[in-house]
Formats: sequence, structure tokens, C-alpha cells
Amino acid sequence: MFFEGHDGTRLWYEEYGEGEPLVFVSSAMLFTDMWEYQIPYFVERGYRCIAFDRRGHGRSDRPSGGYDTASTSDDLAALLEHLDLTGATLIGHSLGGAEVACYLARHGSGRVRRAAFVAATLPFMKQTEDNPEGLSEAAFEQSMDMLRNDRPRWMTHQAQVFFATHLGNDVHPLLIDFTLQQTMSCAPYATLQVQQAVFHTDHRAGLRTIDIPTLVVHGAADFSAPIDVTGRRTAELIPGADYKEYPDAGHGLYASHHARLNADLLEFLKS
Repeated sequence: MFFEGHDGTRLWYEEYGEGEPLVFVSSAMLFTDMWEYQIPYFVERGYRCIAFDRRGHGRSDRPSGGYDTASTSDDLAALLEHLDLTGATLIGHSLGGAEVACYLARHGSGRVRRAAFVAATLPFMKQTEDNPEGLSEAAFEQSMDMLRNDRPRWMTHQAQVFFATHLGNDVHPLLIDFTLQQTMSCAPYATLQVQQAVFHTDHRAGLRTIDIPTLVVHGAADFSAPIDVTGRRTAELIPGADYKEYPDAGHGLYASHHARLNADLLEFLKS
């Protein structure tokens, strides 16, 4: 099924179940299929589950523009309007969490009941004078050079630390391979553009204005979004946020720690 993004781009979405709507917003370079441990679980518990492929990802069109976080959050707004959703819970992983935050800042919470930020790249990844905790631009540019010069090698290098398997997390090699296949299916241009969006977008002001119940979940062993830069600071900025930290989880906790994450999300939905 397809809907039109904010600029007419054709975007793929999937919908399962009936009941209170949950909208899953995927990580950079991943798409709807990443939620295989969440969508069946919540459909079986009486929720309506919706997920979509970001532009340049999965089965969606690959336009030449619109990869900044404001534009992709407007695509999320277009989906909610297309389905005329109200009382929805937005659940975003990594860049998806940043897009949820940007959606709330740009469109408000009129259609949204709750938000969950899972290993989100928030509040601001870039080191600046007023954000000394951020990551240096030199380190970011070095990583981008590696990505431009050898994308498969860059993706493969990230794979093990993505799931923190060095800490004993039981993630099957086939799941790691499947995740790599998803990332490599993302348009190369989109891959570069969303990395820029992750690093350069400042969400601090918007997080302070969130006025709905919010859950923040982050892994202490997250290499992609280091917890001192992201999860802990995000929880401090959002008024009344419920914060949960997984000591041995990496960035891919939606899979490596799916049983715990699903239980925490369900508790949050019922609270």
C-alpha cells in the first residue's frame, strides 16, 4: 500500500490489526521489516500497527531531495493524515525517534497520545560551543568518508557493535546478515543524506515542549548513539519522561532485547 508524502513522493506503508493505533518509525537505512519482533506482538494484544518505509528506503520511491528531518517528519504527518489517525502512539528508533520529535515540534500532539523514543539520535549529535557533549565534526566527516568510499565495508564494520554481541547478546548471524541486507538496499544517496540529518539537526528546543506521556529507552552499550550524548540527555529534556536504560544493549535493542522492550512498551501503553 502507498500514500503520498508531503511533496507527492510515493511511500510504502503496512497496516495490521485493529484497535488503538501504534505507528512505528524506522531507523536510518532500515525499513518496515525491522519491526518483525514488535508488530506481531502488539497485533496479538489488540493494537493496530502501522509502519512505513522512509523515502529512499525499502519499497518507497527514491527522490533526489527531502531527506532533512523536517521533510521526513512531514512525511510522517502525511501518513497520519492519510489514515486520519487520532490517539496514536508514535514509536521511533534511532533517526525514527528524531523524526517523531521533529513531528511533534512541527505539527503538535493533536493526533498523538504518546511517544516512545527507542535508541533515538536525540537531542543533538553535533559538538558545538553550547553542546560540548556532542561528537566532533572531524570524527563525523571521517566516518562519512569511509561510507562514501566503501559502503559495504562501513556497514559490515557497524554490524557487530550494532547489536553489542561482544557483551554476549544472543543475536543469530542470519539476523545480522538480514539487517545488513536492509541497509544495503537503501539508496546510496539517501544513506548519505540521512546521516547528515542525524548529525546536524538540533532537537533540544522541541523536546522541552513535548506535552504528552513519553518513554525513552536506551542501551548503555550503544555505539551508534552513545548514551551520554543521547538517551540520558533526552530524558532530562522531556518533561516527565519515563526513562529505561538497558545495561548490556547496543543500538539494535529492538531485536537483541525485544522481549524486554516489548514488555516495557506494553506497560507504557497501559499506564
